[in-house]
Amino acid sequence: MRSTPGRPIGPDDSTTRSRIRDAAIVLFGRGGYDATSLRAIAQAAGVSAGLVIHHFGSKEQLRSACDEHIVEAVLGREENLAVSDLAATMQRWLADVDSYRPDLDYLSRMITDGSGAGDRLFDSLLDRTEKMLDDSESAGIMTESSDQRMRAVLVAIYGLVPLIFERHIGRALGEPGLSEGAVRRMTIPTLELYTHGLYASDATLEAARQALRTSAPASTSTAQEGDDGPRN
Repeated sequence: MRSTPGRPIGPDDSTTRSRIRDAAIVLFGRGGYDATSLRAIAQAAGVSAGLVIHHFGSKEQLRSACDEHIVEAVLGREENLAVSDLAATMQRWLADVDSYRPDLDYLSRMITDGSGAGDRLFDSLLDRTEKMLDDSESAGIMTESSDQRMRAVLVAIYGLVPLIFERHIGRALGEPGLSEGAVRRMTIPTLELYTHGLYASDATLEAARQALRTSAPASTSTAQEGDDGPRN
């Protein structure tokens, strides 16, 4: 079972059900879903395999419970979804990356395993990301997008890239993977990119808009014209 001394404890984290879920997150993250047995999860949680079935019904339902827990760990509860929740999550993870290592390993492993469950996990993250963007735009915190769904896809993917390319990020920065030092170094440049953008002028954007106007089929040109077209 994982040891997370710096991790905030939820109201149900001392229960048998949550111990089983946490053990499954650790083992699924280390070895993958197919290679992890219910018996191994039960042993790590200090319970019987029958008790795992009693609480979750099946291995697939246990994975679904793990997915839901990870989505909330990353984005917060849906009823409280806001930029402040994301900032608070970032600060907690920066303060103790090692304590959140099981969550990071689980998300990276399961989101890329090519399974239907992995697809549903990504879809859930994407839907929650889009809602956060919608709410933040309505509150005047973020700028309007010509294609909100596409922006949500880009933001969600960008957030997952460090997990998937952890080894290469570590090599590039001279760090042992996604260490606390690497995460801290990424924070300000990432927020600079989100806040100020990359280009000093809109020349490249305007050139892309013009190219899309002249090259796209008539049936799709309106949707690809950027800010001049309707939002999706």
